[in-house]
Parts: sequence; C-alpha cells; structure tokens
Amino acid sequence: VEKDLSDIDLFLFHQANLRINQKVGDILKIPSEKVFNTVQKYGNTTSATIPLGMRDAIEAGKLKPGMLVSLTAFGSGFTWGTVILRF
Repeated sequence: VEKDLSDIDLFLFHQANLRINQKVGDILKIPSEKVFNTVQKYGNTTSATIPLGMRDAIEAGKLKPGMLVSLTAFGSGFTWGTVILRF
C-alpha cells in the first residue's frame, strides 16, 4: 500500500539539534504537531533518542496504538535511516 507523508501520524527524529529537526519538518511540510521532540529536555542522547522519544510520546499521549509512526535517525557524515511502523 502506497503512503505519503500526510499519512504519518507522528514523526520521531534523532534528537541531535532542535533547529535541524525544525528545518527537516519545514522542508518536508510536516505540521509541527506531528513532530515529537525531546532534545530540549535531554540534549543529544545519540542512539537513545528514538526510544526515549517513543517513551515520552506515549506518556504525553502523543503516541497511541494503531498510529503510523516514522522513526528517523541521522548519523555523522551522510548516513541516515528511516522506518515506518504501525505502533
């Protein structure tokens, strides 16, 4: 089944820098309410950013069963990876 960005209920990006996440959201025209950020709370937690973000999003009521979620991590250089899952 083909999907586009508007089908995604929540985006959890690697939390290295809030400005980067905001810029990615702006470029992709993702509404800010669909992006969950934790960098302002924890700073850059490297490989733990997505699991921490998922936990905090669940606790905040932003991530609920059945939602379509995009998890995206950025690495040094030009490395990145994304998974889209039904939570």
